[in-house]
Amino acid sequence: MDVHVIGESDGVPVVEAAIHAASGAAAKIMSWGGVLRDLTVPVRGGMQRVVLGLNTLADYERHSPHFGATAGRFANRIAHGRFPLDGRDYSLPLNQAGKHSLHGGGHGFGRRPWKLGAHDASSVTLELHSRDGDAGYPGNLDVTCAYRLVGAATLEVEMRAVSDAPTILNLAHHSYFNLDGSADARDHELLLNADFYTPVDEDLIPTGEILRVAETPFDFRASRAVRNASGQLYDHNFVLAREPDPETGLAHAATLRSKRNGLTMEVHTTEPAVQFYDGAKLDLPVPGLGGARYGAHAGFCFEPQTYPDAPNRRHFPSAVLRPDAEYRQVTQYRFG
Repeated sequence: MDVHVIGESDGVPVVEAAIHAASGAAAKIMSWGGVLRDLTVPVRGGMQRVVLGLNTLADYERHSPHFGATAGRFANRIAHGRFPLDGRDYSLPLNQAGKHSLHGGGHGFGRRPWKLGAHDASSVTLELHSRDGDAGYPGNLDVTCAYRLVGAATLEVEMRAVSDAPTILNLAHHSYFNLDGSADARDHELLLNADFYTPVDEDLIPTGEILRVAETPFDFRASRAVRNASGQLYDHNFVLAREPDPETGLAHAATLRSKRNGLTMEVHTTEPAVQFYDGAKLDLPVPGLGGARYGAHAGFCFEPQTYPDAPNRRHFPSAVLRPDAEYRQVTQYRFG
């Protein structure tokens, strides 16, 4: 385990921890934003980087589109930055085109320093305290995010949280994945274990409908290339057809495969949905890891979470966390 200071943000030292698995898989985790900055896994003939990342803390602060971040207090979108809870209305920062709240506002969990907690050669835990009224959210919230390399090449992300008052919470891991280093990942083959998705309006806010994917460009129930003749772009919430493992509670959400090197990534999670974003808006002005240039579709996000705008849609799964409960999310990214 290597831990070293890489800079300072908001007057707080920012550290990076490097962890390893016996197989050779390795990851670098940065305390700023709870970020997974790098992840490499074994492939035939060597190692393969599988996430997009930047080179300096300054690059993350100025340019990162949530690369590897822990998004919260509410990941994804809340329409008009407003939600009701127990008879009271709450207002949030409008950081999406001045109209909606995205990933907890402009200074959400993915854009602030966390504290380094327990760590060893193959795991690291980060800790964050979010005070009552932080970005308009009620309740003092204590959050942990643990990254673990388990087995031959699996990254496990476990998030826990407790609050001293009723609040809403939706955390999501926000890495952009690319399994072969190609400039455009749309030739990767994707399977999404989802029979339904939630359509969105022109601002990517859910309309409230829950529609079948059958006979639409959103049907990934059989593995196929992300690139499609319709030109459909993806930044949508897919409702998972959950068949959880009785021992772990994890259910298969997605499988991504590179035809170039044969590497696959399976996503297994406790969450009811996954936001699939195809990286269409990527256009980074600075080089990424290894000097890579990240343009449109350079990587894909698979963000396990509850449904976007859930606090404003009673028929969506609840995102309310109460003082007598603990929030817990576990997601595994399994490479092979």
